[in-house]
Amino acid sequence: MRAGSRSAASQGVGPFVHCVAVDTMKLFKSLFFALSLALGAAGCANADVRVGIHLDLFPDLVPIPGYPVYYAPQVQANFFFYDGAYWLYTDDGWYMSYWYNGPWDYVDPDFVPWFVLRVPVRYYRVPPPYFWGWYRDEPPRWGSYWGPSWSSRHYGWDRWDRSYVPRRAPLPSYQRQYTGDRYPDYREQRELHDRNYNYRPQEQTHERQCTHRP
Repeated sequence: MRAGSRSAASQGVGPFVHCVAVDTMKLFKSLFFALSLALGAAGCANADVRVGIHLDLFPDLVPIPGYPVYYAPQVQANFFFYDGAYWLYTDDGWYMSYWYNGPWDYVDPDFVPWFVLRVPVRYYRVPPPYFWGWYRDEPPRWGSYWGPSWSSRHYGWDRWDRSYVPRRAPLPSYQRQYTGDRYPDYREQRELHDRNYNYRPQEQTHERQCTHRP
């Protein structure tokens, strides 16, 4: 497991319309997580989850200074790209996809890459209300939000060598040509991704959990 020239472990690896009410979505996510545990794939619930966002075009992705992560300043959503995958934070949960407009998988907080969690508050285009008062140039206070149990399992997630920035994954720019009716379903996505995108994730957490995706 490598990021740039250093191991990922040394770096602590570990208008927007909502489709579902927050309380309902929390229950929905809990059911999917329970299902994923039953199937032996804890962390990523394998389902095309509706997340309340639809992108007709490949988004403009901008590198976040000092982080191996991109964000989408023109998208009214908390939309990021890291280590070969898109990451979305909405309705109090994290989702990932290998294509810019999904389908999306819910990812349990224990399996979200630490560099995604470290993105400063200022780069969340649609911050939830509980971000209010948090320092804009620091990561969200996930330990406070997810509680002491999560914090104990992820000790050090918010401490890293900020002088070293792992190499960013290349953007899957080949996806620009797939818009509107040309956007593929996830079975076609896998074939196109394997053919056009040679990068392989440096962190294995989300790759292990979502092996059915491209």
